[in-house]
Amino acid sequence: MIRVAVFDFDGVVLESANLKTQAFIKLFDGNEAAVAYHLEHAGVSRFVKFEHFHTEILGIPYTAEDEERLGDRFAALISGEILLCPFVPGARELLERRRLDSRLFVASATPETELRQIVSARGLGPSFSGVYGTPATKAEIITGVLAAEGVEAWETIFVGDARTDLLGAREAGVPFVGRVTEGKPNPFAGEDVLTVRTMVELDQLWESLETDPPLVP
Repeated sequence: MIRVAVFDFDGVVLESANLKTQAFIKLFDGNEAAVAYHLEHAGVSRFVKFEHFHTEILGIPYTAEDEERLGDRFAALISGEILLCPFVPGARELLERRRLDSRLFVASATPETELRQIVSARGLGPSFSGVYGTPATKAEIITGVLAAEGVEAWETIFVGDARTDLLGAREAGVPFVGRVTEGKPNPFAGEDVLTVRTMVELDQLWESLETDPPLVP
């Protein structure tokens, strides 16, 4: 059976991926190169993106003060809206049902303190046995969860919506399920990856995954 399920957050639990894209556009005044880098590196820490923008696009130093300023402004841009944005269809119901038999965790690129505040404010605290964000990578989070829970990789799934999620699952050696958002390009095109469009679909597949888990990508 699936003893542990690890979920990315934006675009898997909440429909908040586009919200963060809009915040990035505002933060950098619509700079096309910055926005393109953000979109190409979905699932990567915002601070990695901030540094790349400064050093590689603008060609200027990136300081601790820049990091704090940009981080605070980004958080302010999303703070109200992320508490109101909708759940991915079926996400809340899946979490409430599957937490009864499996241990559920979050592995996100959102800063961990901020992430835990959002999870709590959205009433999701009881669904998760652990909520983890940056600075740890997703592979590090998954590996740590496996060790702490004493479970094997094949007893686990990681659910994500970005290619970086797939790479994290691959590095940690766990089966992966990709969420493809309706109307958006498939980030897993060309990969032998099980995909779903909603968490309703994942919930319907859950028992089959327990008896025949997806291959490690």
